[in-house]
Amino acid sequence: MEVCYQLPVLPLDRPVPKHVLSRRGAISFSSSSSLFGAPDPRQLSQRRGAISYDSSDQTALYIRMLGACVIFKQLFSRDVRVRSRVGFEPERRGSHPYLSIDFRILHSQPESAGPVSARKIRRLLSFQRYLHSSRACRGVTPQNPLHILDHDYTGQAKCMLEKVGSWNFDIFLFDRLTNGNSLINLTFHLFNLYGLTELFQLDMIKLRRFLVMVQEDYHRQNPYHNAVHAADVTQAMHCYLREPKLSKSLTSCDILLGILAAATHDLDHPGVNQPFLIKTNHYLAALYQNTSVLENHHWRSAVGLLRESGLFSHLPSEDRLDMERQLGSLILATDISRQNEYLSKFREHLDREDLCLANAGHRHFVLQMALKCADICNPCRPWELSKQWSEKVTEEFFHQGDIEKKHKLEVSPLCDSQMNSVGKIQIGFMTYVVEPLFAEWARFSDTRLSRTMLGYLGLNKASWSGLLQERAGAAEGTAATATAPTPADDTNSKVLPQGSKES
Repeated sequence: MEVCYQLPVLPLDRPVPKHVLSRRGAISFSSSSSLFGAPDPRQLSQRRGAISYDSSDQTALYIRMLGACVIFKQLFSRDVRVRSRVGFEPERRGSHPYLSIDFRILHSQPESAGPVSARKIRRLLSFQRYLHSSRACRGVTPQNPLHILDHDYTGQAKCMLEKVGSWNFDIFLFDRLTNGNSLINLTFHLFNLYGLTELFQLDMIKLRRFLVMVQEDYHRQNPYHNAVHAADVTQAMHCYLREPKLSKSLTSCDILLGILAAATHDLDHPGVNQPFLIKTNHYLAALYQNTSVLENHHWRSAVGLLRESGLFSHLPSEDRLDMERQLGSLILATDISRQNEYLSKFREHLDREDLCLANAGHRHFVLQMALKCADICNPCRPWELSKQWSEKVTEEFFHQGDIEKKHKLEVSPLCDSQMNSVGKIQIGFMTYVVEPLFAEWARFSDTRLSRTMLGYLGLNKASWSGLLQERAGAAEGTAATATAPTPADDTNSKVLPQGSKES
């Protein structure tokens, strides 16, 4: 027997339709009412939550909402209608058509309406996790159903974790073997491998809950900036933490922060870049004053999950705040627009040979550089892995470009599918961003791993150049065939048209 939600009743005893549900969780990219602008405040009721992760931070308006967040109420004559299947249709403001884009439906697929279950969602959920739960309650089959893995898959995943320090680690295979839970399983394994659970007296249930929330707050619809990318960066960070210079100098707190920063560095990424948010006047761009908008959001979202899970609730408040601050410093270092700033500082330290890993500030800076390397290390992976990442990030770029074209916006660099290709983008990225960074990292840590990464980088760059040349040659051949004169048009041809006097 099906039982429906007991829904609130509006004045005049007008019933609210079943699809008008109260939503709970974080208001961020994934849960904001619209990608560009929120609804009129009068449309929102019963909004409660923390103002920010730290009351002294005057710029963060709210990060994670605690409790019931939004009930959409729109009365039109006798009926209450919600004009969109995801909640409501954002109002158009001014003459800008892109203001009506709802980010939650950029990648979504049509769903059939189904019965609503009586089970209530009582946990504190972010919108991402609420959305998954509400779909399950309506009987909607998820795109990636969570089947129970058999022992063969579990055993293979465990065997892979035994070689988690290998640079050839195939994160795509590991994600399949763990049924899409690569970030949870890999990070949980690393916590135990480094003994962080015991050293910091972490509650295993809270740790698992935290990692589940982190993975669920990544958008699986994103071709590139998703939980698999976060797992890949975390695995690369583990490889760097094992390098001789770092393994002999880093403290357990440094290792904890490095792994946490890698796992959460792109948390709740929307699949579009910072210039896109700035030129569309997104509220987060204004919130962070157009400076490291995405990175600030990733950091605040991570802190929100840490507090929601209570992972460090047993630690003194001063220690918790210091860890949150250092976590933010690491995540903010991944801002690609500040690449030259960090690279110049790193190069100066290497030239002066004054990096002292006994100094806490220098250790933290090296961790920042390690995370930067881990974040863009895809071109330094074996070709089979690097090529997949290149195609995925280009797909995400082109998707943004398609949105910009659709809404008559200036197309961002690298996002125009008609002007760019995977090979061109990757060769430029390797030449101007990856090579300078990893050359300096090899100066700092001249090890077998560094030489391996530079070797793969050179091979992958040559492979993309070869593919471009092949395609260019094929295109020229096709053009030559199309413009070549036919035998009837060739005056020097010995073949004459049928019916001529000489035939």
